Amino acid sequence: MNDSRSQQPDSLPIRRVNIKPSTEVAYCPPSGNPEIIHEDEHFVIVDKPSGLLTVPGIAPEKKDCLRSRIQDMYPLATGPMTCHRLDQSTSGVMILTLDANTHRNLSRQFEQRKVQKRYIALLDGHLQSDEGTIHCPMRKDMDVRPLMLVDYIQGKPSTTHYKVLAREELDSKPITRVEFVPHTGRTHQLRVHAAHPLIATVGEMGMNDPEETKGLGMPIVGDELYSSDNTNRLMLHASMLTIFHPVSGKQMTFNSPIPF
Repeated sequence: MNDSRSQQPDSLPIRRVNIKPSTEVAYCPPSGNPEIIHEDEHFVIVDKPSGLLTVPGIAPEKKDCLRSRIQDMYPLATGPMTCHRLDQSTSGVMILTLDANTHRNLSRQFEQRKVQKRYIALLDGHLQSDEGTIHCPMRKDMDVRPLMLVDYIQGKPSTTHYKVLAREELDSKPITRVEFVPHTGRTHQLRVHAAHPLIATVGEMGMNDPEETKGLGMPIVGDELYSSDNTNRLMLHASMLTIFHPVSGKQMTFNSPIPF
């Protein structure tokens, strides 16, 4: 097996919240078409509900997804439609393209990090610090799919800025409402940066600046992958997306109301 950890010294720490892949649950996406926030001849902005896949899964019942529903709503659309994704459990603002030229333009904007994104999340507990930046390099956990882990040696750079909006209670438990601004777009980045150092770790932590190489140590409420929380949904919402229009070049910002 090609596992990069096999090349690491035995002394390197590895710890996980989950030691087995998450239990497969029935896919029961919400019904109805997603709300359209904006549309023109080039793209549509939608408010994706929690529980709906962005793109089709492998199983036949997982062909129902955001992309397929938008294709049904816009049958004249051509070319690829998805230039970014949200996790099945994450809700919020997404853009889908209606032609190949728009797809290329917006994909390039995402790759060059010209797109601005903002997320709102509820964390499990009261966070002490008011704001900061997280630098936790990440890669796939090859032994426990579909989890990611923090790897200070072979992980890809991953950066998130956070700011506390409020310290609240949910079901008589302390929670922290935070704003996340990701500067990179790794899979599960916000979920991992919130939960770390509770998730798997490889390599020497905090070699340069301990405050900048640690996570928040508080999983997002409802995170079925990086905590044992059984809340009905993941409390993570993409609240804002800013792009440059692929034809006019005008900067445009789209917002989605917070559902929690």
